[in-house]
Amino acid sequence: MDTPGQDGGIGLDPSLRFLKRLVTILMITMIAGLITVVAVIVIRFPTAGGDLQLPKDMALPKGERASAVTQGRGWIAVVTDGGKLLVFDAFTGKLRHSYDLGN
Repeated sequence: MDTPGQDGGIGLDPSLRFLKRLVTILMITMIAGLITVVAVIVIRFPTAGGDLQLPKDMALPKGERASAVTQGRGWIAVVTDGGKLLVFDAFTGKLRHSYDLGN
């Protein structure tokens, strides 16, 4: 008659006990990694609804407020709450073009 081992079941072969420990360690490592990834995502992404920051030398026309900003080589495009697309020079901050998006 077999006697129950330390793990509550019938005594396992030593290589199976080793494999069981490895699987348990892998599970704990994966859970810790998942928690770490979620924590990094929550910490690194800013909260929604914050005001957009424009470069210091760039000023929007009066009454306009930025709702989206994108940047390319030598230009910065700003979409305003008023439905305009404003394209600025990235180096001087001067307005290059203004487009009405028809909101």
